[in-house]
Amino acid sequence: MRDISNRPEDQPLPEGGWSEESLALADACVVPPKVSALVQPAGVLYADGSYCPQAALWRRYRPITTQPETPPTVERSLNGRWLWGGVLWAHFGHFLVESTSRLWGLAHLKHEVRGVLFIPKRPASGSDIQGFHREFLSLIAPELRIHVAAEPTKVEELIVPGQGFGLGRITQGTRKYRNAIHSRFARDVRPDGPEKLYISRSALGLGKGGLLGEEKLEHYLEAEGYEVFHPQDHSMRDQIARYKAARHVIAADGSALHLFALVGRPDQKVAIIMRRESGASNLLADNVAGFCRRDPLVIDALRAEWVPQEKQRSSRLSFGELNHSIIGKELARHGFISGDGEWQSLSRAACRRLLETKGLGGEGGFVMAPKYRRKRKAVKQ
Repeated sequence: MRDISNRPEDQPLPEGGWSEESLALADACVVPPKVSALVQPAGVLYADGSYCPQAALWRRYRPITTQPETPPTVERSLNGRWLWGGVLWAHFGHFLVESTSRLWGLAHLKHEVRGVLFIPKRPASGSDIQGFHREFLSLIAPELRIHVAAEPTKVEELIVPGQGFGLGRITQGTRKYRNAIHSRFARDVRPDGPEKLYISRSALGLGKGGLLGEEKLEHYLEAEGYEVFHPQDHSMRDQIARYKAARHVIAADGSALHLFALVGRPDQKVAIIMRRESGASNLLADNVAGFCRRDPLVIDALRAEWVPQEKQRSSRLSFGELNHSIIGKELARHGFISGDGEWQSLSRAACRRLLETKGLGGEGGFVMAPKYRRKRKAVKQ
């Protein structure tokens, strides 16, 4: 029996259920958030003021948009038919995974829509639309408008597709979502680039969740014929062209892999190098496997994790210290490199110098996570 639910009070599932169904609402009211928080009262109300739970954004086991109060007055209105896009994230990775989750509905419309309607994640963002938002939409439906409702807005007709993608079990994507992406997204972008690609984070800096020792890793990979690619320096079209061309892809875990997954294929070998201990790494691997129909190689080669001194625990700012020896041997064993993979890691002194050079050591900087300090102490004993 398929594990599905037609109850919008349950989490969306890749197997189907309400996550693959659509609603058409007449005179719907779209309510943006008033507060900046992870969980926010915001979403869609029927014409009679009742809540539409199918329009909520779910993350893992709970909705992070909840029933809002009915606005006393609604001065804004949109004529015509619109597709509900949900929450518009300014963060690239969250945009790809959570703001595109309803675009599968475009492939199942009986009538044309005027555009895609979002609400902002942060109230302070207002109706801002970023360049990568427009570029993504242009690659799936060039003619569509984007509208961000920064104030309560009455909509003549609103099509609400279920959440077909996101964080949690739905990270694999529903069949309808995957099919819509594979049939419509970036179809005119031709492969262009080398067969071996390393998707790097080194130019972003350690303070944005990087990898201590990544430049050394890049040196080893370049010797094996890999191009070191910094996606943030390229247009989305150029990124996709590179991803389509590569036969071997190695990447530090991060948002770029979400974009790769949308255009990846089963004949491409993918290795993900973890940069910190996080459940997000597992979700990223599930995302790649679900869309590319091939399990990636996940390499956990953390010699240590460095965390903000004031928190002493893993966070989005934490960064990993690489064990190059483990990475080399794993890549060699799985056919990503031709050598024996006998790579040397950075010395402790070299790590300290790097941290000092990047201004991340010392008072108020980053320290090794307690777990790794205990491990190192045990090894020395």
